[in-house]
Amino acid sequence: MRCIVLGMVVALAGLMASERGTAAADGKMSPQLGKVRHVVLFKFKEGTTAQQQKMVEDGFRELPTKIHEVVDFEWGTNISPENLAQGFTHCFLVTFNDVKGRDAYLPHPAHQAFVKVLKPYLDKALVIDFVARD
Repeated sequence: MRCIVLGMVVALAGLMASERGTAAADGKMSPQLGKVRHVVLFKFKEGTTAQQQKMVEDGFRELPTKIHEVVDFEWGTNISPENLAQGFTHCFLVTFNDVKGRDAYLPHPAHQAFVKVLKPYLDKALVIDFVARD
């Protein structure tokens, strides 16, 4: 009886993992299903003008019109009073239906052209992708 119960528990755990991802060797979940959020933070080089920052903002904002895998897009500038931004001023949230959408976006010619516009002004970027969960 214990073997049957244990087998059911293992099967249920496997089913739950397959719904949201699979466990990698390091214990992290590898996302497979669900909306993928691509979070991008920019810290501009000192001396980057407001006009140059706007050019970068406008370039990023155009990507959803050029890359159909982007299903939602939001952005804004830091307004946190906590003083923990470490110089990062801009946040962009790009949403894809799945990992395949994100994987098509990264090498897309429109994205690569945007990166070329960004690079002269970028001090640092921080990027985190995650599968949205309830």
